[in-house]
Formats: sequence, structure tokens, C-alpha cells
Amino acid sequence: MSDVSHDEVEPITDRVHDNSWSANLEQPEHGEDRALVLSQAVGAVEHTAAGNHVNLVTHEAHGDPESYLYPRLDDAFGDAVDYEYVSQCGCGGHVTRVHVD
Repeated sequence: MSDVSHDEVEPITDRVHDNSWSANLEQPEHGEDRALVLSQAVGAVEHTAAGNHVNLVTHEAHGDPESYLYPRLDDAFGDAVDYEYVSQCGCGGHVTRVHVD
């Protein structure tokens, strides 16, 4: 667990994206703090306009996102989003594409 407060970590974005984009959740602080990954993943989806998608690129330290990210997306958004596993990056991280309806 990281000693860094989530308030001290720079946000993934500060605007609503009316296009498809990628959120980098692979920084060292993400590798140390799964709760930060989940919080910023939800924030990234919230900052994606309907009809677009965001690629959530999660840190390799947390493994397959199905076990921790997908339940959080279901809790936060229900049927308002669809998501799919895209691939594991060469650097070890994982890409999940979240389509905002």
C-alpha cells in the first residue's frame, strides 16, 4: 500500500473526452495502490462522453483486471457501459476497453 494520499496524485484527466482515448494507470503509484487504480479508472469512464470508449491501461502488478476492475465497473456503471479485455501490453500491463453507452 502506498503512503501517498489519492489527493496528492495527479488526476488522469480534467476534462470530458468527446472522443476515444486511453487512461494510463501504469505509473509506479498505481502499482502500489489498487484502490487508486480503481478510483481513477472510474473517473476516466466518467470523463468519457457517451458513444466513445476509454482504454484503461492497468499496472501489471495487479494482474488480470477481470478479478478486480470488472466488478468495480459493474458496481459503478451497471448497464451504462460495456467492456472487453483487449490485450496484455509488452510492458506487462493490461488493456480493458470501456464503451460508454
